[in-house]
Amino acid sequence: MRYAYAITGALLLSGAAAAMTLQPPVGQVAQNEPGTIAAAAPKAGAPMSFADLVAKLQPAVVNISTTQRVTMQQPANPFSGTPFGDLFGQFGQGQGGNSAPVTREAQSLGSGFIISPDGYVVTNNHVIAAGAKGATVESIKVTLTDRKEYTAKLIGRDPASDLALLKIEAKGLPFVKFGDSARARVGDWVVAIGNPFGLGSTVTAGIVSALHRVTGQGGAYDRFIQTDASINQGNSGGPMFDLNGNVIGINSQILSPTGGNVGIGFAIPAEEAKPIIDTLMKGVAVKRGYLGVGIQAVTDDMAAAFGLPANQGEIISRIEPGEGADKAGLKQGDVVVRVGGKDVTPDQTLSYLVANTPPGTRVPLEIIRDGKRQTITALVGTRPSEEALATLNGGDDDGLPESDPQSGQQASASALGLSVQPLTPNIARSLNIDPTTQGVVVVDVDQSSDAATKGLQRGDVILSANRVPTRTATDLAGVITQAKAAGRTTVALLIQRGKNPAVFRAVKIK
Repeated sequence: MRYAYAITGALLLSGAAAAMTLQPPVGQVAQNEPGTIAAAAPKAGAPMSFADLVAKLQPAVVNISTTQRVTMQQPANPFSGTPFGDLFGQFGQGQGGNSAPVTREAQSLGSGFIISPDGYVVTNNHVIAAGAKGATVESIKVTLTDRKEYTAKLIGRDPASDLALLKIEAKGLPFVKFGDSARARVGDWVVAIGNPFGLGSTVTAGIVSALHRVTGQGGAYDRFIQTDASINQGNSGGPMFDLNGNVIGINSQILSPTGGNVGIGFAIPAEEAKPIIDTLMKGVAVKRGYLGVGIQAVTDDMAAAFGLPANQGEIISRIEPGEGADKAGLKQGDVVVRVGGKDVTPDQTLSYLVANTPPGTRVPLEIIRDGKRQTITALVGTRPSEEALATLNGGDDDGLPESDPQSGQQASASALGLSVQPLTPNIARSLNIDPTTQGVVVVDVDQSSDAATKGLQRGDVILSANRVPTRTATDLAGVITQAKAAGRTTVALLIQRGKNPAVFRAVKIK
């Protein structure tokens, strides 16, 4: 469950301009003028009850659970080779001193929905994926609202889009169809059905809060429908319906400093999901475009330097040898402003445009190099697996957005020389950390700071500062302020890196 952002702005009016607004142009009325809003208001009864709608849809929404086996390494016997070794033989292999792995059972819970009467079920990939290193999924169980249980077969999965397709052996099942999410508008009513916290079928309602929401994870599917309908752990994989009963989204992520619903949830749009599900149903692997570049956002200062319009273009920070960008002649520092005639913007990123271009396509890239615009044609390759991308250093595929000090989504703990942002479940998974972990993730480290000297690096997760939990950058800043007020010169940070045990590090305040 990856990350989301916010935008602020301001407008100043002169006294003359303010006086002019007292006389609106003839024919212009307020957007919410009485008598003009009636036609746009919700249909009578729509916000009063969703009962009839839910009664039709709920039977097609299912609970999904997995049984997993997790192999864990036991701690070695600390008393091996001593007179006390036999007394503490439960560690590892007793006197041998070598720890022996043990296997334990684990479970996961989520939601899904049936899309055909013969039992095809759509859900999120992370709902049915192994939840930890060394874990294997032994079985997947689908439970209907009438409590009938079926063992499901995994037909296909696509980690990049976080989608999976299952199949249960049954006939005449209730099912639902995908709708057209492209027709959704901000303010539309939506209904989410799922199984939060394993409680069983639960219905929540809200509105579409935003469309094409970019969360910073990069790739072909970093554009979500944002909603304030309550979505919690266990809702993942469940459907988001419009008032016509069509599935316009698949609930997949939340943004929360507490781990619970705060009114910011995200759904994969149907227009993005349906082609993937159709491909998986055919048993064909999903292929995406790839140029082999690392990218970073163009800040306002960079835009001024490159002579770019605001919020347009992305900078090439890395070129992978032998890939399409390298063969086409792209260079580090090039600013890509258009791909195939489409502008590169914060809502339509370079990664998104390229990934949605079929491999083998020759695509024109409009770039700015040394202040001059030019067009380069590149042959789009095939995007490697997420596992292969994870081995690359830096760039847009490490699960973290590039550091952008002007972004409203990242905050600088400048007194420590760190730039941090809240940790989301999807970012945690990309960092090989338990997705339930809460904290802030380090996006950038000032190399002249004590934090850099102490070994802090991009991707480290700060769980607490001076033993105060840090869920947001504001939490961390508050601890720093308190420490300064108390005359302290250091802050004790509890740091988690991957699967390693968390450790404390005392970092000097600048």
